[in-house]
Amino acid sequence: MIPVTPRVWLDEEEIDETFVRASGPGGQNVNKVSSAVQLRFDVRGSKTLPDHVKERLERLAGRRLTKDGVLVLVAQRYRTQEQNRADALARLVELVREAAFVPVTRRPTRPTLGSKIRRLEGKTRRAGVKALRRDRPSSGPED
Repeated sequence: MIPVTPRVWLDEEEIDETFVRASGPGGQNVNKVSSAVQLRFDVRGSKTLPDHVKERLERLAGRRLTKDGVLVLVAQRYRTQEQNRADALARLVELVREAAFVPVTRRPTRPTLGSKIRRLEGKTRRAGVKALRRDRPSSGPED
């Protein structure tokens, strides 16, 4: 079990890793070694995640989620398989941690009387500054 938050855990058996060849620079090494990791996690079929976390995770995953509800992460940042495995797993844990966090819904409030007065005083002060800029005689030559 992989801890995500104190109440949310990921089962290691629900994570499927396949190793593919990485794209990009790397010389002959890139053609011989399958160092990139393709991590697959079935979000909809997960038995360890609560339903509200699954829903938020599906929304956060975006294009990385297949039609079947499988989250696919590809890690090929590093040259070694182990570093890429750790990177993919860390990205999955971070995504699930973000999905587990429930944002506080904002309740609409009305402005206080003091804030209304401060706002109007600020507008009056600004209008006064602009009024002083008007109707000034021009300092240029007169015809």
